[in-house]
Amino acid sequence: MTTATTTTGTILDAQALTKAFAGHSVLHGVDLQVHDGEFISVMGPSGSGKSTLLYNISGMDTMTSGDVSFAGQHLAELSQKQLARLRLTTMGFIFQHVHLLKNLCLLDNVVLPAYLAGLEPRETINERAMGLMERTGVAELAHRDVSEASGGQLQRVGICRALINRPRILFGDEPTGALDSTAASEIMDILGELSAEGTTIMLVTHDAGVAARTNRVLYMVDGRIVGDREQGRYTGEGLDQRHADVARWLLER
Repeated sequence: MTTATTTTGTILDAQALTKAFAGHSVLHGVDLQVHDGEFISVMGPSGSGKSTLLYNISGMDTMTSGDVSFAGQHLAELSQKQLARLRLTTMGFIFQHVHLLKNLCLLDNVVLPAYLAGLEPRETINERAMGLMERTGVAELAHRDVSEASGGQLQRVGICRALINRPRILFGDEPTGALDSTAASEIMDILGELSAEGTTIMLVTHDAGVAARTNRVLYMVDGRIVGDREQGRYTGEGLDQRHADVARWLLER
């Protein structure tokens, strides 16, 4: 699976980040640094600001105040067109419900972002897309319609689409939330492989079992990060103990 090249350093830096909707503050002066190659999970009760944080640091939403720097570029200084280009070419996104175009086959959904970026010949893009689909176990569905795949298969296709432009960072908002335990475990296996290969990943989750597979866990309450746990990279062993450790840590917040 082709992924972003790993370099040492901070890929994303948020300083004093705030976000308010209709006068109601959702994020309160959040500071966060994300380093190349980290696999981060963001946890917290509903309404704590997890998804809002994700959308603001990725430029999908506009912060109220503060500063977010991604790969040396300050998001507040970019136009909407420049932000869209930055997200398209350097970021990947996976959501709880995969937003695929129903009038396109699964392969066409995967290649579309790369076609839009226009950085490579379509033949090269198609080859990479098939390689991604092969790696994630959905190559045989390439020319099927969206309605002909299961939820777990569609999430795999969503991962392929998110990776097609070889992003520097992969964002996920509850990517396993709509899946059964088996499909969720398979998706986390894929994300774990990507992390081991150097892809920076940051995902929102309510599941301590998902967080146990990441190497850093953030915990949010009322728009603030109140816990930041470093737990080392998951190597495929001792998951039950890691899960128990995360659950115990969460109870202490």
